[in-house]
Amino acid sequence: MRVVLQRVSKASVQINHEINAVMRKGLLILLGIEAEDTQEDIDWLCNKIVKMRIFNDENEAMNLSLLDVDGDAIVVSQFTLHASTKKGNRPGFIKAAKPDVAVPIYEKFLKKLEESLGKPVGSGEFGADMKVELINDGPVTIIVDSKQRE
Repeated sequence: MRVVLQRVSKASVQINHEINAVMRKGLLILLGIEAEDTQEDIDWLCNKIVKMRIFNDENEAMNLSLLDVDGDAIVVSQFTLHASTKKGNRPGFIKAAKPDVAVPIYEKFLKKLEESLGKPVGSGEFGADMKVELINDGPVTIIVDSKQRE
């Protein structure tokens, strides 16, 4: 499971010309799922996301977590995070989970993140053509992979 975390001052997701999710200060989370992902990946990643200290404190140092700032979150499924660009110029997506596997994992991830944050989490719609708008704060963008726990 791989995520791109973008610290934002606001973000929204639009599907079929309608706003599906909107938020202010927090994290826009792009989520890529592999077939091998398990509940352990979900638990580890959600814990990491809500506790990661990437928000500024009163001294403008990144010392505060999403929990500390009572920030919001939107999760958008993004199979392209598992693109293989090793050969040729057309990316391959063989590592990305197929919808029958990915959808239940995506839903479990959303539920676990809501439990971890203690509030609702916005989301896109799995497999939909979405328009994502954000104002990246910082900019701060971090990639975290549950298979490469660096």
